[in-house]
Amino acid sequence: MNTNTIESYWNRYASEHGLTLSVPPAWMFGDGSKEMGDELGGLVVQGIKTGTCAAHCVHELEGEPVPQVNDYAIILDGDNEPLAIIQYTNIDLVKMKDVTAEFARSEGEGDLSYDYWYQEHVKFFTWELGLHGITFTPDLLLVCQTFQVVDHR
Repeated sequence: MNTNTIESYWNRYASEHGLTLSVPPAWMFGDGSKEMGDELGGLVVQGIKTGTCAAHCVHELEGEPVPQVNDYAIILDGDNEPLAIIQYTNIDLVKMKDVTAEFARSEGEGDLSYDYWYQEHVKFFTWELGLHGITFTPDLLLVCQTFQVVDHR
């Protein structure tokens, strides 16, 4: 990750919009692979992906605060370069088994169906939780985040 590029990108955006906030978190969607980062980041820039979710327990384990409405984040592409700035418009804590079809569609992946979303997220969370020695269950509490793109490169 090129910290200077990320800071420069944010500082330009913040200056243009009269913001005095520090550089927000910068991260890549998915499993950290170039392929997934580029694919999901591209969906964000195209306006197809307007939602994402994360395991609440992973936020706690990694000491990462849960985003709040109006917070910003910098989305990185598969090369860890800044791709877009998003601003959160809604944050909900929801058990995986209770996620709505509407939210699943907002993630913009696959055929946009709830079934596709659920199957892919079971795989992802099984893998991610396994890194922490945790077993996936459908009661997994998710941080469901809806956002808008406020800038892209």
